[in-house]
Amino acid sequence: MALGKYSRVDGRKSSSSYCSTVTLVVFVALCLVGVWMMTSSSIVSVQNVDVSSQDDKNEAKEQVNESNGSNEMNSKQFEDNPGDLPDDATKGDSNVSLTQEESNSNSQENSNVPDKTTDSATEENQEEKVEKQPIKESVEDENKSEDATKTETQNRGKTEKREDKDSEAGETTDGGESNSGGQGDSGEGFIENKSDSNEGEKKSEENSSETKDGDKVDGQIEEKVEENEDKELKQRSNKEDDRTKGQVPNEVFPSGAQLELLNETTTQNGAWSTQSVESKNEKEAQKSSEPEQQNMYSWKLCNVTAGPDYIPCLDNLQAIRSLRTTKHYEHRERHCPEEPPTCLVSLPEGYQRSIEWPTSREKIWYHNVPHTKLADLKGHQNWVKVSGDYLTFPGGGTQFKHGALHYIDFIQQSVPDIAWGKRSRVILDVGCGVASFGGYLFERDVITMSFAPKDEHEAQVQFALERGIPGISAVMGTKRLPFPGRVFDVVHCARCRVPWHIEGGKLLLELNRVLRPGGFFVWSATPVYQKIPEDVEIWEAMKKLTELMCWELVSKSKDRVNGVGVAVYQKPTSNECYEKRSRNEPPLCQESDDPNAAWNVPLQACMHKVPVDASERGSQWPEQWPARLEKPPYWLLSSQVGVYGKAAPEDFTADYEHWKRVVTKSYLNGMGINWSTVRNVMDMKSIYGGFAAALRDMNVWVMNVVSIDAADTLPIIYERGLFGIYHDWCESFSTYPRSYDLLHADHLFSKIKTKCNLMAVVAEVDRILRPEGKLIVRDKVEAIGELESMLKAMHWEVRFSYSKDQEGLLCVQKTMWRPKEAETITYAIA
Repeated sequence: MALGKYSRVDGRKSSSSYCSTVTLVVFVALCLVGVWMMTSSSIVSVQNVDVSSQDDKNEAKEQVNESNGSNEMNSKQFEDNPGDLPDDATKGDSNVSLTQEESNSNSQENSNVPDKTTDSATEENQEEKVEKQPIKESVEDENKSEDATKTETQNRGKTEKREDKDSEAGETTDGGESNSGGQGDSGEGFIENKSDSNEGEKKSEENSSETKDGDKVDGQIEEKVEENEDKELKQRSNKEDDRTKGQVPNEVFPSGAQLELLNETTTQNGAWSTQSVESKNEKEAQKSSEPEQQNMYSWKLCNVTAGPDYIPCLDNLQAIRSLRTTKHYEHRERHCPEEPPTCLVSLPEGYQRSIEWPTSREKIWYHNVPHTKLADLKGHQNWVKVSGDYLTFPGGGTQFKHGALHYIDFIQQSVPDIAWGKRSRVILDVGCGVASFGGYLFERDVITMSFAPKDEHEAQVQFALERGIPGISAVMGTKRLPFPGRVFDVVHCARCRVPWHIEGGKLLLELNRVLRPGGFFVWSATPVYQKIPEDVEIWEAMKKLTELMCWELVSKSKDRVNGVGVAVYQKPTSNECYEKRSRNEPPLCQESDDPNAAWNVPLQACMHKVPVDASERGSQWPEQWPARLEKPPYWLLSSQVGVYGKAAPEDFTADYEHWKRVVTKSYLNGMGINWSTVRNVMDMKSIYGGFAAALRDMNVWVMNVVSIDAADTLPIIYERGLFGIYHDWCESFSTYPRSYDLLHADHLFSKIKTKCNLMAVVAEVDRILRPEGKLIVRDKVEAIGELESMLKAMHWEVRFSYSKDQEGLLCVQKTMWRPKEAETITYAIA
């Protein structure tokens, strides 16, 4: 039984109860007056409640709420609240859908709503006085609720003895005592969420796992919502002092018309094969470990040589030491351990919340990435400089000392057909340095996939990510890049010292694989404009190689301001040039060679033919941006079956409409997330990129991850002007710790737990998410329950939790907590 803040006063009769009749009458009258005053005060005080007050929240930590005696309670992982859903909303990931009328009917039948206006007003008044309970806590019976009413009455200083008045007072205050409401509950379903506006005041372990019981609703406000939902939301908005509030989203789960979108019916035999089949290199699926009991998870700190910068697949020192050769940068490639780590990566000393975009493009906290080697080596070239508590980025680089924007505009002046932000939208930046090129291309409505190895140029990609610029740790070594063929509009390489011309041009031919027919290769290295013998030799070799590859040199010019030269090549749009070559060098790839196969596929020194069939991807340039975002690609045919079972173009459109509605009505307004603090986003299980597309007007970028054993829809994501990567979540992601502000996982964990160690995947989520970053999970209730137990053991804060018909929605926030006990990872020790 829940206890109140103060010890309760026993209501038993004392020996003085046998006093005179007159004294008893007077005493009873005084009790009635006291009850009336208490009720009146409760109703009036609700007008002045500041639901966002942190002081009230702290006071509430000492109390535990009682639940009302609803007959609709059940033992699901999270309590069900039909009132939280809009009229047309039903459960997700199900083959069974409800019409709007059925949904409305269920909402009315299942709502536990008091009938009296005074009940609901009192209920709101009590919200700040009661501690929030987790949604999955079971409900107490009515007698306990009445006992709790006596406790609340006594907390107000009413110590009168009450014999037959308990039930009467309970009728008035039961709603307020039993509703664990915070931040204004209503029949609309306002569930406990914590606004980012209060994140600066440190969260304690006590409230890190608290959330709101979604089954408790306010009858009075429900009636208002039904009459005029918009008016009610405006009234609540006025009380929020411009802070993001935690209201239950209008679109927690998709409507009946969209239910089939959550059922991937054609992963294996639909229009797209899986990356595993294409690459023929998928590792044997790992058996998931037996699920541990709740609250039995114990986390330790990773003791590794890389410390706070640990990347398991790149810091496997044992595997690197056993390499026979490092001639082709094998030591910079992925070498994932057989058993992924289940420990947590430490934080750098003095770490603090990252500076928000766009200020972060110019400077970051030194203690977040405390590396000065690059500043020492490249400071004079305007890469990065140390300035007090900050690392600053002057906006240039070796090749654009006087600013990246001037350099970007100079390229377009040299080749107008590049048309940044219209024809050219998705760029690959090879050897990106600190990624200033990609950081400033955002101003031209262009997104850039930047990559560089984790090498002696210490933390260059980590700098990029901390600045809010996309990037991954990768190298062009012995394997293909983890991208499909023919997807990048432009490939860029500024002063990169990649030996493109050696070994039959193998590395340049890999760029040819990922470059779209008609796309451009922009090269501004020293061989383009310097005349020293070595550079002249490289230029002549490149000239010969590019001619054999049928690349046309469309421009070679020198930027007088930056003092660098830029050569721009264009990939052919037909096979005519290939057929006219006197020698088959570099050779054309075999017809059986799939250019989309990219997961652990060895590099080959060959070229794939250009698609010429009008219905084949790559035979035409995509629509100009932004039209390409919303329009199904021309090569998605109605005869193809999409991931969700519809005709492919319809599947694409339905997915986009679904995510627009969910993001707009739920994610942006319903979870207490301050989106001004969100910059780096990852969709851990992307299909068509609908989630990323729905965020296009936000000041964020989204890394779309397509699992290697899922339908290979990554080419569609690129076709619509977004970017992404292939990945196996049984392994570590190729990024530094603390890379992302928000991770989104739609029905991912319930799938990967059948083949991966779920605890290791959760440790990886913790590794790549920044402290105070958010994780949004949509999944089956069972998976969310197991996930929530693990995250609570890491002291993550549950900000939002909801379930409906075995489908759940969870939003959690990572904290600064790190374990005290360490675990040594032997293969990662030098």
